[in-house]
Amino acid sequence: MAHAYVVGTFDTKGDELRYVAGLIRDAGHEVTTVDVGTSDAGERRADVAAADVAGPEAFTGDRGTSVAAMAAALERWLPARDDLDGVIALGGSGGTALVTPALQRLPVGIPKVVVSTVASGDVAPYVGSSDIALMYSVTDVAGLNRISRVVLANAARALAGALSGPPVDPGQDRPALGLTMFGVTTPCVTAVTEALDDEFDCLVFHATGTGGRAMEKLVDDGLVSAVCDVSTTEIADLVAGGVMAATEDRLGAIARRRVPWVGSVGALDMVNFGAPDTVPERYRDRLFYEHNPQVTLMRTTPDECRAAAEFLARGLNACEGPVRLVLPLRGVSALDVEGGPFADPAATEALVETLRAELRQTDRRRLVETDLHVNDPEFAARLVAELRAVSE
Repeated sequence: MAHAYVVGTFDTKGDELRYVAGLIRDAGHEVTTVDVGTSDAGERRADVAAADVAGPEAFTGDRGTSVAAMAAALERWLPARDDLDGVIALGGSGGTALVTPALQRLPVGIPKVVVSTVASGDVAPYVGSSDIALMYSVTDVAGLNRISRVVLANAARALAGALSGPPVDPGQDRPALGLTMFGVTTPCVTAVTEALDDEFDCLVFHATGTGGRAMEKLVDDGLVSAVCDVSTTEIADLVAGGVMAATEDRLGAIARRRVPWVGSVGALDMVNFGAPDTVPERYRDRLFYEHNPQVTLMRTTPDECRAAAEFLARGLNACEGPVRLVLPLRGVSALDVEGGPFADPAATEALVETLRAELRQTDRRRLVETDLHVNDPEFAARLVAELRAVSE
């Protein structure tokens, strides 16, 4: 028997939350209901009252400040539960924003389901780098009806099913290696994973902004032992305003945990936007490549390459663990090849020269230059050799 937490604003969505809790109990699991409503601190509507989660600051009478205070309180309270096997929450835009920061704090692998009215839009702020499963409510979460009963039942049974299955062997016989990959660096990362599969449990992350954050969250959580950061392209989006940007904390987890890091400058020749009509007006005269109808790639300029290199060097200079930055001087992506659409020697020179000048080399932090392309088999072999050397 597993233990599920059912979380929500019982002052406004009590019927729906109790319905979900009952279905999970019917499936054979223990349930604790948790109220995070802010309308009345004194009323007990669930097993855990709102006042048990938050202090007086969450009951100000002002919706905005109350919700923010309750969200912060739940973010502290929920991860501290030692009997939580899974969690489900329901909400509109406010309720979803209230509960999901706490769910993001829970370890990867704990089932997390949220039924939300905003699940069909931009869900990145709610999911972050966690494994939250969002289900669109179709109708508003405002009463039980012929639609909501079915949707909520599906969500409840999804959580119950996740809790009912036998434990999954995560395969922890090898240390975990985090790798970053983009479509234009796939041959390199594939070759690295094939070479290291017997030595490491290879976790490949798609470098879409969220992918890099997910990898570094696992590093921060102590779940990744080393990193092969082939595709640092999210930094280019950060400095140029693309849609797959890293945060300012990119490489922060590497510095904090001091894990071995071997990386490169994969796909720093491009900035990502959506469909062509989403490209900002200030960039309309730039060089573009249509990756697909929904992804437009913009070639980085020498100035943008310098800015990306400065960011990368600053992050690596803060790392006290072993660092090897391996440069492919003949191109950083499948588009950056001789005669290719993003071939730009001036931009490559700006990137390389800045890294040469800004990276502070020591016995533990080194710049390795190769006369190779990022997708050459020999380049992948060099990454593997450097990783083995720093992981000994």
